[in-house]
Amino acid sequence: MFEYQIITFYEFRRIPPVELVSIRKRLREVMGEFSIKGTIILAEEGINASVAGLRENIATFISAVEAVLNTKLECKSSIHSSAPFRRIEVKIKREIVTLKKEVDYSNGNNTHVAPSRWNQIISDPETLVLDTRNNYEFQTGTFKGAINPETEKFSELPEFIEKNLDPNVHKRVAMFCTGGIRCEKFAPYMKQLGFEEIYQLKGGILKYLEEVSPEESLWEGECFVFDDRVAVDTDLKKGHLSDLSQIKKQL
Repeated sequence: MFEYQIITFYEFRRIPPVELVSIRKRLREVMGEFSIKGTIILAEEGINASVAGLRENIATFISAVEAVLNTKLECKSSIHSSAPFRRIEVKIKREIVTLKKEVDYSNGNNTHVAPSRWNQIISDPETLVLDTRNNYEFQTGTFKGAINPETEKFSELPEFIEKNLDPNVHKRVAMFCTGGIRCEKFAPYMKQLGFEEIYQLKGGILKYLEEVSPEESLWEGECFVFDDRVAVDTDLKKGHLSDLSQIKKQL
């Protein structure tokens, strides 16, 4: 029986525009060489990837990608019995996650909270817990007490903040997303808006589920993922909930 390893990784780093096309070509070659399928997004601000392949090929694939990018990647991993992706896609976009706002990433320094400390942070009644994901993701599962901005896409989140949150009132905000990448942009953005005490869950929900035991977990429901599994449970195995992202499309 085959076992497929699903990995996600991202890195915010400046990639010269003239190098994007050649990097895309090399990454497509690496994915083909190791029979890896999924999506890699490249932009001048960095790389974002969600891919899968046979367990015996993943480690060599990651090493090859690190060689192409001349970096060391921090990956999140889970296992599934079948391939969750069907194509090889390496895309060049304006942003690796679309916010449509200028962000000074240095403002995100010292905002990361390890999964082991997350429960303590969000259990404080003075902390506003913000789910930065879309509404259908929230409805699939979220942290106890989290606020749902009811967005359909990430770029709508700034408008929600402008209308509903005040840095003079909401002194402490803790935010989270699936794998951490949306918060890597939104935590420094919130700092730019004048919110002083900002926390982001390092590694996102997936890392939290990996490291925090079900007995101690404050997660409720399943975690939506953007592949054929639809959602994963607290053991990072394929969940049982339906794909809520498709409901509006069918109406």
